[in-house]
Amino acid sequence: MNFSRQRKKILETLQNNVVHPSAEYIYKKLEEENSGIGLATVYRNLNKMAKTGEIKKIDGLEDSSHYDHNTHLHYHFFCKKCRRIFDLPSDISPNLVKKAEMVSGFKIDTHEIVFHGECKDCRNKKEGEQNG
Repeated sequence: MNFSRQRKKILETLQNNVVHPSAEYIYKKLEEENSGIGLATVYRNLNKMAKTGEIKKIDGLEDSSHYDHNTHLHYHFFCKKCRRIFDLPSDISPNLVKKAEMVSGFKIDTHEIVFHGECKDCRNKKEGEQNG
């Protein structure tokens, strides 16, 4: 499999797994398909696509980086129970960047916001266990 086909397959796997997967997760999915694509190739391609802005690289949530095919402005929610990452629309806080610039005097080029807590599924499961 040549480089461009490998890259396309890695991107397709990322797009089909909206859980904001790690490189290891993508590699496991590709391995299940017997793609023949190695872990180093997955890392190399994901990092290249992140560097060019084709995808987003999300660092700092866990030991491993996670990747997002959605490059439009949005925020993330990290569930501390199930460890999944969800998208949140950026319009939940309109004018956030302008307000931050006004308060700080800084010129903000980019920003990333991550909320941490428990997702609805984990909260419902917890409530079910308490009521059951």
